[in-house]
Amino acid sequence: MLKEKIGVVGAGKIGAAIMRGIVRAGLAGKDQVMASDVSAELRDLAVKELDIKATADNGALSDFADIIILAVKPQIVDPVAKEIAKNLGSKKLLVSVAAGVPIGRIEACLEKGARVVRVMPNIACVAGAGAAGFAGGSHATAEDLEKVGAILNSFGVGMPVEEKYLDAVTGLSGSGPAYVLLFMEALADGGVQVGLARDVALKLAMQTVYGAAKMALESGKHLGELKDEVTSPGGTTIAGLYAMEQKGFHGIVMDAVVNATRRSQELGKG
Repeated sequence: MLKEKIGVVGAGKIGAAIMRGIVRAGLAGKDQVMASDVSAELRDLAVKELDIKATADNGALSDFADIIILAVKPQIVDPVAKEIAKNLGSKKLLVSVAAGVPIGRIEACLEKGARVVRVMPNIACVAGAGAAGFAGGSHATAEDLEKVGAILNSFGVGMPVEEKYLDAVTGLSGSGPAYVLLFMEALADGGVQVGLARDVALKLAMQTVYGAAKMALESGKHLGELKDEVTSPGGTTIAGLYAMEQKGFHGIVMDAVVNATRRSQELGKG
């Protein structure tokens, strides 16, 4: 359990998911967590669901918290960071989950010596199954990174990386849920094509993807080994895999990650 008080600026989907994970995992008590948001509706939802404090005043939140998490849109990171800069100083930790905003840009809005950690989460954190990469700024400590890792692990998995690789994290796990959802939709469409009812095909497709991921995570085996366990000589699975590879399935997915990574790099440059 963390001793620090945690404040989350922005109580939208990602911010709410972060607070939900922290509270439900017991990483911090309800009295240790505060949300701020311009929306009274979002503040009320956070209070109702999690029984935490909420305010419209970012200054009050940064006074309260030892760890401040910026869960706001990239275009308002600069003004929000400048607004709370004096309250942060170098004693408090700022964690940004704003996509594409580099650490250097955030540090430039803060006082000298400010401790900053940048996180690239993904939308699956709303289901408590997020995948995130994170990197520390020039003044972030090993203890800071450990605490951020604990926060991310409360609603999924957090992987420490160098900041230069966060665009790659964006291309893989940040955009990845959309690739998987598209695959599930195609899997279900295939089921409908061969006669299954739509609701049956969708349920089977979603459970199949969930089951395969759970099996891979829990077994610790190489993905190729697990694939081979399902692929009998001359059987149905190899026939399906052959059809996928004829269309360049591997290359298509790899290209998706590469293209998304490049786009993330472009957006980061403004």
